[in-house]
Amino acid sequence: MDFHPQPTPGAARPWAFPAPERGTLDNGLTVLRCHRPGQQVVAVEICLDAPLDAEPEGLDGVATIMARALSEGTDKHSAEEFAAELERCGATLDAHADHPGVRVSLEVPASRLPKALGLLAEALRAPAFADSEVERLVRNRLDEIPHETANPGRRAAKQLSKELFPAALRVSRPRQGTEETVARIDAPAVRAFFEAHVRPATATAVIVGDLTGVDLDAVLGESLGTWTGDKADPRPVPPISADDTGRVVIVDRPGAVQTQLLIGRVGADRHDRVWPAQVLGTYCLGGTLTSRLDRVLREEKGYTYGVRAFGQVLLSAPDGSGAAMLAISGSVDTPNTGPALEDLWKVLRTLAAEGLDDAERDVAVQNLVGVAPLKYETAASVAATLADQVEQHLPDDYQAQLYVRLAETGTVEATAAVVGAFPVDRLVTVLVGDASQIEEPVKALGIGEVTVVTG
Repeated sequence: MDFHPQPTPGAARPWAFPAPERGTLDNGLTVLRCHRPGQQVVAVEICLDAPLDAEPEGLDGVATIMARALSEGTDKHSAEEFAAELERCGATLDAHADHPGVRVSLEVPASRLPKALGLLAEALRAPAFADSEVERLVRNRLDEIPHETANPGRRAAKQLSKELFPAALRVSRPRQGTEETVARIDAPAVRAFFEAHVRPATATAVIVGDLTGVDLDAVLGESLGTWTGDKADPRPVPPISADDTGRVVIVDRPGAVQTQLLIGRVGADRHDRVWPAQVLGTYCLGGTLTSRLDRVLREEKGYTYGVRAFGQVLLSAPDGSGAAMLAISGSVDTPNTGPALEDLWKVLRTLAAEGLDDAERDVAVQNLVGVAPLKYETAASVAATLADQVEQHLPDDYQAQLYVRLAETGTVEATAAVVGAFPVDRLVTVLVGDASQIEEPVKALGIGEVTVVTG
């Protein structure tokens, strides 16, 4: 049979992560703007300095309820009216709370940007926090918790945080609170948290999209510029301690046909010089279907549909004293839990003994750097990354420099970084599965003391 010839790749064109323009409004709000021709849907990210560690004792989850309540009515519009006004703009508004703070996200056609920013400013300036709306959001959150507990992946993540960090640290507890703490939240508590931590002087707005014909200074002055609040210094990032002594915790799920595994420890934040090499080495270990973990556990052994290795920043500090979660996650069938873990440890030991090869490194660089123009083709993806940099106290050109450093990182450096990230004797392994079937095979591996918990 005759087929058409295989397409040949064209010449690579120069690309760099977009550089924002930085400024400050009279009310103290920091603004990063980035003109992206052709991006007719403008993305706006508001970073609020309301981190989870600022939640009052016993009220874990109040930041999440506050974030959700921001779009549930203002001093000018009821919840239904506010939603209708957003819909007339063709806009979407979302908010969530995480360890660094609360993030509010808006997407809107460029032609409706002034109206949408006015609504956003209204939500930040004078949210209603009506008793009935807060009570509904609390009920909704309480309904979500049992479903999250039933999800093996979510349950494993909850247990790993509990294992790694002291109970006194907020990072040890569920981001959105527990049934006990959420049940205590009411409208006065939400209002008090808002008044204590939400103000323009400690907030940053990121605006990305096609701003052709938009007098953004005037638009901001009439919208976010009307937001007022007391002056305040940003909250310091709390020091983080962790215990990554090698051990295994089995969360018992009798009758489970699969075991969810999450293997992790704490590493440095993105200020550390090792981060680019760690990203590259971790990608070689478990970042794609052709990585070492998938090649063995999926392709050769058939234990799993996929295993991934990754690094996720938890809290980042200007002095580099923050922390990231370094982890390997996946699921395997119950009878092969022991063999799968044994082979996973063999992959890690082989990596430490023999290192990566140049071909692995080259493919990883090509994938990580080469995909960047596609990864950031939308305004929302650019805005989210710029907002991440703000929350993590990184310079505005960090992402651009990261790609440069990835391309410059050699095989030896990437090997040292990933071996340092996943030392075989300093990993906390959480398994969500049937303890009656997996406890003894896991004990026989000798990868750490084994404890069984329920729930």
